[in-house]
Amino acid sequence: MILEGTILRGREFEPVEGRVIVEDGEIHDIEQRATHTEDIILPAFVNAHTHIGDSIAKEAGEGLSLEELVAPPDGLKHRLLDEASREELVAAMERTLGFMQSAGTAAFVEFREGGLEGVRAIESALDGTDIQSVLLGRETIEAMQAADGFGASGANDGDFSVERSETAEADKLFGIHAGEVDSSDINSALDLQPDFLVHMVHPEPLHLERLADSQVPVVVCPRSNAVTDVGLPPLRELLDRTTVALGTDNVFLNSPSMFREMEFTAKLFDVSTVEVLQMATVNGAEIAGLDCGVVEPGRPSNLLVLDGDSDNLTGAQDPRRAAVRRAGVDDVKQVVTSTS
Repeated sequence: MILEGTILRGREFEPVEGRVIVEDGEIHDIEQRATHTEDIILPAFVNAHTHIGDSIAKEAGEGLSLEELVAPPDGLKHRLLDEASREELVAAMERTLGFMQSAGTAAFVEFREGGLEGVRAIESALDGTDIQSVLLGRETIEAMQAADGFGASGANDGDFSVERSETAEADKLFGIHAGEVDSSDINSALDLQPDFLVHMVHPEPLHLERLADSQVPVVVCPRSNAVTDVGLPPLRELLDRTTVALGTDNVFLNSPSMFREMEFTAKLFDVSTVEVLQMATVNGAEIAGLDCGVVEPGRPSNLLVLDGDSDNLTGAQDPRRAAVRRAGVDDVKQVVTSTS
């Protein structure tokens, strides 16, 4: 397979006109040469934090607080999940996965509710798709053992030291929500020595120092934080101290579109275009232990091709800014995965 256009190459997404040659699911070579297309080629996205099980209840719960929406075990999300049949849950997740892939996402990190059965349900939804998943089971050790790790709700919800120990023993990924509503659970979350934190809307100076010392990565979900009215993360301060990636969080709160997440982030925070692209691709990949997120020879061919001649993108002077601030699902020309 040969893809031609402006290639956003490497970790800095340097625009290079040329061809990407793909063989057997791998980027075999990048040839710099003149082309006759306006296409923009970049890494496919890595959505570093999702809850797609609540795909059955998009836009439910208007006016509810974050606790009323998602707090276990009686938040609206958990009640709706309990009420739905397995068939309904799987069908809804299949639709979401299809949208995510068509919108340029090649991989995602999922905090999977429902214990072992929740893990099995999303595995059924993933069957036959090309999108790569990193599933973090919740609620039980058994779920973690069947998945790729453990995704904890938050240190104020319980003592996760046993789960952390068992996950480390299994050499799997451990993530935990922290600092979403306030700062009260951040120190306890950091004490667990997690592989990454999610949200970090309310870190205090001590927490920022601990982040800098420990280099624990953070996944931020700005649109979700805005919807639930908990505030917005101090993104510049986080980026100055550790690796930061982007996630779209709960499907029932937000469309799992990384285009929307990037545009929101780029226009609201003091961050560069390159930083936003890194947050949407290579940073999430590295947090999840995936070998993707950059366009370079020898890397898996998880690629996104945008139609630079679409009505929306034609005339764009900076392909990187166009991809981050302007592009959307309708501009996607092709999504290539290493397994497709």
